[in-house]
Amino acid sequence: MTAIHTLDEKTLSNFSTLASYKFPPEFRDFYTSSGISYLDEILGGGFLKGKTYLVAGETGCGKTIFALQFLIYGALHGEPGVYIAIDEPTDQLLKGIKQFGWDVTPLIKARRLLFLDMRTHFSKIYLREERKRIEPKYIIESIIKSASEIKARRLVIDPIAPLIYGGTKDDVLYAREFLREMVFAIEKTGKLTTILTSEIPTGSRQLSRFGVEEFLASGIIVLGLEEISGRIERIMFIRKARWAPVRPGKFVFDIVPGTGIVIRGPIESFKKHKL
Repeated sequence: MTAIHTLDEKTLSNFSTLASYKFPPEFRDFYTSSGISYLDEILGGGFLKGKTYLVAGETGCGKTIFALQFLIYGALHGEPGVYIAIDEPTDQLLKGIKQFGWDVTPLIKARRLLFLDMRTHFSKIYLREERKRIEPKYIIESIIKSASEIKARRLVIDPIAPLIYGGTKDDVLYAREFLREMVFAIEKTGKLTTILTSEIPTGSRQLSRFGVEEFLASGIIVLGLEEISGRIERIMFIRKARWAPVRPGKFVFDIVPGTGIVIRGPIESFKKHKL
């Protein structure tokens, strides 16, 4: 097994905002930081360790940035993570990450981050004519094995369903069962806090592609856009947070290159002051 290496000061300085945020010690036994300080506060401690969370939203609302921030924060603070790419080749993804202002190359070299291209694997699960060529158990075991190799504590599957998916009713039922098995197996390890991202069709009230992801998740965060006093703002809606003392609520946030998601405050304060 390859050793996990320490990070030098230059790497830490490249992620100064994420590196400087210290997750409160009193939360560490039961929670995993989201990588977003305000969100950890809202949730009363962050994400429950070893549980699964769904981040849903329309195209371009910040789901991938959210998921990457979660992974990078963990990598900087001794919690390696694995990113499973379902829709986009990892080389293109890494180019986009660098353009955003995050150079994750040192984190990959230090075995703090691992990016896996599993587009082919998941397409064979979701498409009937390909299904007989692969066992769902193999995909699940591959994910868990890869996570184990770098002693990962965080996992992202982005997105949980390919954007081109257009299966029949039977295909949906098969996919639901696969997702149940996968989430249960990952949570059974007790080691991986997981984010699944889900693409919401524009104008839809759906939270997921197969209608089962939201029931498997311990929390649901919906990202979207909303007009406030004539301006289009990015909105984060805490839809569900199991075992957390939080009421469903909306928060205004920005996406800042090189920093990530920054929550500015509750939507009510923006409407009240017409900012």
